Amino acid sequence: MGHLATNLTSLDYAIVIAYIIILVIIGYRASFIDKKNKNDTLFLANKSLGWASIGFNMWGTNVGPSMLLAYASIGYTTGIVAVNFDWYAFIFLLLLAIVFAPKYLAAKVSTMPEFMGNRYGDSTQNILAWYALIKILISWLSLGLFAGGYLVRQILGIPMWESVIALVSFAGLFAFAGGLKAIARVNIFQMILLIAVSLLLTITGVIKAGGLSAVYHHVPANYWNLIHPGSDTKYPWYAILLGYPVAAVAFFCTDQAMVQSVLGAKNLEQGQLGVNFIGWLKILSLPLFILTGILCYILFPNLKDPAEAYMTMVTHLFPAGLNGLVIVVLIAVLVGTIGSSLNSLSTVFTMDVYVKNINPSADNKQIIKVGRMAVVVGCMLAIIIALAIDNIRGLNLFDVFQSVLGFIAPPLSVVFLLTVFWKRTTRTAVNVILSVGSAFSLGVGVLYLWVFTADKYTFWPHYLLLSFYIFSFLMIVAIIISLADQSPVIYQPDKEFMRNILKPTKRVKIAWVLLVVVMICLYLIFDGH
Repeated sequence: MGHLATNLTSLDYAIVIAYIIILVIIGYRASFIDKKNKNDTLFLANKSLGWASIGFNMWGTNVGPSMLLAYASIGYTTGIVAVNFDWYAFIFLLLLAIVFAPKYLAAKVSTMPEFMGNRYGDSTQNILAWYALIKILISWLSLGLFAGGYLVRQILGIPMWESVIALVSFAGLFAFAGGLKAIARVNIFQMILLIAVSLLLTITGVIKAGGLSAVYHHVPANYWNLIHPGSDTKYPWYAILLGYPVAAVAFFCTDQAMVQSVLGAKNLEQGQLGVNFIGWLKILSLPLFILTGILCYILFPNLKDPAEAYMTMVTHLFPAGLNGLVIVVLIAVLVGTIGSSLNSLSTVFTMDVYVKNINPSADNKQIIKVGRMAVVVGCMLAIIIALAIDNIRGLNLFDVFQSVLGFIAPPLSVVFLLTVFWKRTTRTAVNVILSVGSAFSLGVGVLYLWVFTADKYTFWPHYLLLSFYIFSFLMIVAIIISLADQSPVIYQPDKEFMRNILKPTKRVKIAWVLLVVVMICLYLIFDGH
């Protein structure tokens, strides 16, 4: 496989090196020089976020380089079907805005384990904190690292383990020294740069392919169908319909990284409008990310590995200098993702595990020391898991990401849905599902991805259906445990909490009705008839 370093000019390299130097300087200044006026705005940005920054922030968290690579690769092989994973999200974003967010804000919490802890006590908070650590480690850190390693491997042609170690050391250095404030500062700027670069790539590609109608006619007709027939082995409609919601509820409604922006809203209305805004931003996945892969299929039909679609387009369509810029943006977004996951990993461990259970009287120095140790251990574990993900056989890049999320999600979705929708849910049920249920779900995942791999063993259902079956099974178990519990501990909301739950305002209702109507129209346009 010819790697892309051969296509890079000295100008590209100069841009990459200059950018890294700037990052290091910003990081150094944020960590060492700003110590004098240290006003730590805590995680929730002092509850000052308006709808636009909430939407951009959530979208930025959601669109990492892993998405770019994965979406382009699946656009290359199957067309626009993967847009379902962004467009179908509007239902679960609506759920977050109208059902979950009012309760989170009324409870005045700053983390998800804390929200559950308020309802069911310390035992639940502890289990959820550990599960949150596993989730951050796998779904954010290791998948991000894997995608980054993939990218660096494509650019420089070095083996996976070398590129993973290089990336994690770079990002870890930032998290360790506390230069994450620096990365947060450039994050919105990077998202806008990323959108600009992707748009430029799409437009250049469309022109090169001979215009939109040529693009439309140059690929198989089913490339433009969002809904594939039940006979389709890769993405049958029922697998997406049933399986995607399991991951989506866990991801959009319960994931600390996603919900954090909403918890930091000025008020509920801004939070709900922010979540609505990410729904509009998600429509852009089609022109920005998926189309790149479809264009690559037209322009470079004989790629050995579809996962290289994005970088192939970049190196062949962009002039010297721009390549360097793209690589810089991708690496920067990666360092941002890996850096912020390391940060949340060390925060959850230090606050929810160490200070709460191991050493409640820890002083500031000890807390910082433990936080840094957590970063180092997190780095090592992430390297091991990323290399394991690299050994998954029989799935493309996109399916790897979706299936890994599909095995992490079921226990979280079950617990949060029951807690919010069914008053009879008991503490025992919640704790059993979070501990035994997650061990079961992750165990099935390990069997599916590494032991009895889907390419050799045909007895497995589609991974999305598998996720749905696990979810349904855990849901039934939770309901049975709740009903059978002789001395149930059931959450009783207090009057103040009930008073604090606000109804959506007229603006919120209008914004959501508009989004729902537009999404339904998009589905009718692309449904394949």
